[in-house]
Amino acid sequence: MSKMKAAVLYAPGDLRYEEVEKPEVKNSDDVLIKVHEVGICGSDISRVLHTGTYTFPTIPGHEFSGTVESVGEGVKEIKLGDKVVVAPMLPCMVCEACVKGHYGQCESYDFIGSRRDGAFAEYVVAPEKNILKLPYNVSTEEGALVEPAAVTLHGMINVKINPGDTVVVLGCGPIGQLAIQFSKIMGATKVIAVDILDKKLEEAIAIGADICINSLLGDPVEAIKEITTGKGANVTIETAGSNITQEQAFRTTRDLGRILFLGTAHKDIVLPPKTFERIVRGEVQVFGSWNSYSAPFPGVEWRATLDYISAGKLKVSQLITHKFNLSEAPKVFEKLGERAIEFNKIIFVNN
Repeated sequence: MSKMKAAVLYAPGDLRYEEVEKPEVKNSDDVLIKVHEVGICGSDISRVLHTGTYTFPTIPGHEFSGTVESVGEGVKEIKLGDKVVVAPMLPCMVCEACVKGHYGQCESYDFIGSRRDGAFAEYVVAPEKNILKLPYNVSTEEGALVEPAAVTLHGMINVKINPGDTVVVLGCGPIGQLAIQFSKIMGATKVIAVDILDKKLEEAIAIGADICINSLLGDPVEAIKEITTGKGANVTIETAGSNITQEQAFRTTRDLGRILFLGTAHKDIVLPPKTFERIVRGEVQVFGSWNSYSAPFPGVEWRATLDYISAGKLKVSQLITHKFNLSEAPKVFEKLGERAIEFNKIIFVNN
């Protein structure tokens, strides 16, 4: 059997770059992809350093692009040499959620990079239905950012940004910066970005935010109320996953407004009665969002993201602050654990 190099997780904190068996095309719909670039997701950091994957050893990595090297006999649309991006979730397609097209709530799914081997490797195998061709003018580097962009767009579609809306984005990491751009694409006239780092706010302005607020320098809720003549935003998008911003989202949103939670909670969220009353008396709607899928699979989120990148409306390469060779993965995660890297988006490259 052929060999390849990969970063393999044996236990939380134990990531090794080593030689492993190269995956093969076994099923008729299988596609073997040579990985070009793969991004580090926040969930990868958590899994590699703390929580682990579902089994060990496992190759992490699910935000990736590459070139088709081999296909099964039943593959119809994908051809050898195609540059592609891969939707990493493999829904069962038979449970109640899947039948209704709610693949993110599948009761028995597989997932590249956490439940099966992923893209911190030279090669990955995926079913044809999970694969989308990159437009001719979209690079594989941009392709590695399609998954987090599709995740963001899934939530944006849920919360429905309307032309003329004022949108607040709490947290200006990769998801926040994507939310800023999608807000503008969907017609928001004013996007207010909030973060605690000036560098992130500078990046937010560069990709389309109209106003930036450093929440370490003052109360962002009061600043937003002043900007919106006391009313608050039509939509608040929380991406930081912080208890502070999760609570602030209820107070930055106007009556009859909408809140989208994209950040993952890490602690109990306790809302004071006055804050909770924003939902009851203010009739504020609260939306959650998980993953990036809709019917027909993998969903409009993926196709629209590729179209927006191809048209130059969505800038994803600007999110990248660091590139490393995949062989450096163990050292990179060690530095991430030590908080020794100040980053926005990190990409591994297979040379």
